[in-house]
Amino acid sequence: MSVADDRSTARRTLIVIGLVLASVVGLALIWATRRVLVWGLVAAFLAVALKPLVDRLERRVRRRALATLLVFLATFVLLAALGTLIVLPLVDELGRLADRAPHVVHEAQAGRGPIGELLDRLHLLRYAEPGQLRRYGSRLGEPTVGLVRGVAQAVAALVTVVVLAYLMVLEAPRIVRATLRLVGDGPAERLRRIGRDSSRIVTGYLSGNLVISLICGGLTFAVLLLLGVPFAAVIALVVAVVDLIPLVGATLGAIVAAGAGFARSPTAGIVVLVFFVVYQQVENHLLQPVIMARAVRLNPLTVLFSVLLAAELAGLVGALLAIPAAGIVQVLLREFVPAGRSALAAPADGEHDAGSVDGPPAGG
Repeated sequence: MSVADDRSTARRTLIVIGLVLASVVGLALIWATRRVLVWGLVAAFLAVALKPLVDRLERRVRRRALATLLVFLATFVLLAALGTLIVLPLVDELGRLADRAPHVVHEAQAGRGPIGELLDRLHLLRYAEPGQLRRYGSRLGEPTVGLVRGVAQAVAALVTVVVLAYLMVLEAPRIVRATLRLVGDGPAERLRRIGRDSSRIVTGYLSGNLVISLICGGLTFAVLLLLGVPFAAVIALVVAVVDLIPLVGATLGAIVAAGAGFARSPTAGIVVLVFFVVYQQVENHLLQPVIMARAVRLNPLTVLFSVLLAAELAGLVGALLAIPAAGIVQVLLREFVPAGRSALAAPADGEHDAGSVDGPPAGG
């Protein structure tokens, strides 16, 4: 082997080693800053969702900063109103429950009342003995520090996400103009298409998610009303809000609704549990794939597989962002891969034609 070949081999070896080391360092940096990256990703998602409203309002008020401030304030007022509708009746009911708690506990220990009868049927009365209850109460203070820390981190994350989203929406025109100037006229048009299609996907995802939550909340209200559960409307509203979380939202809602059902009667609680077990399967495997496929223009199988895979890899945040991420990946494939452009353009056109007859797709 010649000296030139040795130098070429050594150079290639060093390049490979350098790439491996750079990849390891990059992955380590991503892992070390994963929390901040997740906050930025969620903020970008929120910014893309609110940007069309800001753009529309800016045409009227002529000032970007004022339009952004008004949209964010309106969003917070709406969320605060929903929170008030949910929290105030629940606080009132918790106050009543606290007043009745000694009587309920006494009846449960004696095997009387709805809770006592349920504990007796399940052979769990021994866990309601006074000594056991005192031991449970002494353990409640153990996770207090962790709970306070978790609440503080959640508040910090929320404030950070809101500030980042606000700045992203406010500075969006400058960022877009600067980026388009850097890439030139040809790539600029492609980037405009990508941004427009990606924004439409996020908007469609939000509208589809709202439709699913409304269905869940409406069915929950009907079931609770038929069973005579108190505050059926408030509980249904809570269920609709938490159902915005893919995959696990219906489960969280089931905990709240089933708790209210068992407070009414064991039969009502069991009926509510059965309803949610059936509904969650229908939502995860029928409603979500079909509605999201219509809203985001993705194949239902792609929707379901994307949510399952992202939830396994990234947990709750992955489940929330899986569907819009899959839609954006499809947009990128259509723009940058010639085979993907020809393969993905036809279904989109077909869906558009079908939508022109049946009505516009959600979020389109």
